Amino acid sequence: MTEVSNETRFLHAIEMGLGAWQWGDRVMWAFGQKYSDKEIREAFDISLNLGIRFVDTAEIYGSGYSERLLGKFLKEIDQPVLVATKFFPWPWRITKGFIPRALKGSLERLGLDALDLYQIHWASPLLSAETMMEGMLECMQRGLTRTVGVSNFNEKHMIRAYTTLARHGFPLASNQVQYSLLSRDVEKNGTLARCKELGIRLIAYSPLEKGLLTGKYSVENPPPGVRGSQYVELLKKLPPVIKLLREIGQNHGDKTPSQVSLNWLIVKGALPIPGAKNIKQAEENAGGAGWRLTDEEVAMLDEATENIH
Repeated sequence: MTEVSNETRFLHAIEMGLGAWQWGDRVMWAFGQKYSDKEIREAFDISLNLGIRFVDTAEIYGSGYSERLLGKFLKEIDQPVLVATKFFPWPWRITKGFIPRALKGSLERLGLDALDLYQIHWASPLLSAETMMEGMLECMQRGLTRTVGVSNFNEKHMIRAYTTLARHGFPLASNQVQYSLLSRDVEKNGTLARCKELGIRLIAYSPLEKGLLTGKYSVENPPPGVRGSQYVELLKKLPPVIKLLREIGQNHGDKTPSQVSLNWLIVKGALPIPGAKNIKQAEENAGGAGWRLTDEEVAMLDEATENIH
């Protein structure tokens, strides 16, 4: 494994963060119908009180509402919070200059002078990884962000981004990808191993597979809205996995399926960023950190989910 750089050391010290995709998103998460700003603020406060101090958002979450809401919360607290957001490569953003301009917009919504981590949200056919990193270098050189990362980059694109930054003496801090017990592509395609080798922090979004690993959903009771149609086949394969998660949780003081699923990611070397829409979810999430599954338990979960897709 490559030695972790001083700039990115803070990311490697964090076991778990808080994802803010649900803050303002009406399409996937039905914001405004079953939860509002009040519940999100309560979840944020509880997360901080339980030691979660890294929040990940993006300019497109809630069309900027997630960033504005986080900015409002940050003004009203006196605790340190590490903040990450993302640049979205819309088709009209075709030069590297759009990246620092977008970051300035995000900083304005967040009420910050600089970020802890700025990420490219997706790879783009219109902007090469090299051009994107040139824009990110400008962000760092202007003091707008402490570190930079990518999101949803495959191994090839990630290496191109890493190499471009390395030529200028800067590290690639992170790659944020979908990773959970039910979505293990990053293990199988080499991305996780390469991240460890190069000292890049792998940040796992949708670590509870949009609620499937909480144990509250089934074929008879699917997730509401878009999520229900998305997981029709997966729900049929879920019961033995949830049963095993419950059994393993009992060995660790009655940890829930969610908490065991999150701890599995931590043991794998990833930084999970589960979302939280209310106090209960925030408390559940925090309970996934601060302890460790045994190697045998990890192997059992690996075997149970090896061919689940």
